[in-house]
Amino acid sequence: MSDPTLSAEQQIKILQEQLLHTQRLAALGELVGTTTHEFNNVLMTILNYAKMGLRYSDDATREKAFQKILAASQRATQITNSVLGMARNRSQQIEPTSLSTLVEESLILLERELNKYRISVETSLEDVPDVMACGNQIQQVLMNLIINARQAMLEGGRLIIRLEHDSKNQAVNLIVRDFGSGMDPSTLQQIFDPFFTTKQGPDETGKGGTGIGLSSCRDIIEQHGGKIRVESSPGKGTCFTIKLPQVKSKSAGLSDSAKYAPIPSSSVA
Repeated sequence: MSDPTLSAEQQIKILQEQLLHTQRLAALGELVGTTTHEFNNVLMTILNYAKMGLRYSDDATREKAFQKILAASQRATQITNSVLGMARNRSQQIEPTSLSTLVEESLILLERELNKYRISVETSLEDVPDVMACGNQIQQVLMNLIINARQAMLEGGRLIIRLEHDSKNQAVNLIVRDFGSGMDPSTLQQIFDPFFTTKQGPDETGKGGTGIGLSSCRDIIEQHGGKIRVESSPGKGTCFTIKLPQVKSKSAGLSDSAKYAPIPSSSVA
């Protein structure tokens, strides 16, 4: 029940925060099954090579077993660190945050799903400054964009994720570019509207659209003093550019220097 002592604006802000928290828990829940399956595969690799090392006494076989066990253990560490990174109670305050770390953790969490749908990922995570952000919220935006990109490429395809330092505006650009179905100008003008969706319902992975995803993404980015821009064209794909203020700097508007695979179409900011 709402608190009558709070203004309508304060109540809306509280509801928005509760919604974001619920969405984050839902996203985490979806990933549990995927990461559990992947982690089980890693454990089976460790178990099988441990048995092989015990079964054979020659140095070459044991060396191979130890190398496989080491590689699988390092993979298990990556998976657990990524899950914990998303699940742990990171500070809800805006603070210095590494976007490259968020990208790497998100791709580990979604790797099995992307592989299943034959999505090849190309990353260019150049050495950029940390940004002022709430890590959990920006990761939620990033994973939303990656999942949307995967759903736009029904037959598989390429996904490009890039970081670029916009030194002129003291900001960092996070670029997510797919080569999927794209959007026509009419759809493009509505994608940030609350509850707007082009999806007919959950896909076979259980992910669907309430239409609230991109609206929430824009709200999160704007609350960070950032900007989000999208360009798209039917049959050519979609590119989202997120600009966030770097540490100890003020945010600025999107510059014309943001570089990514070109899409000849109109854009929405």
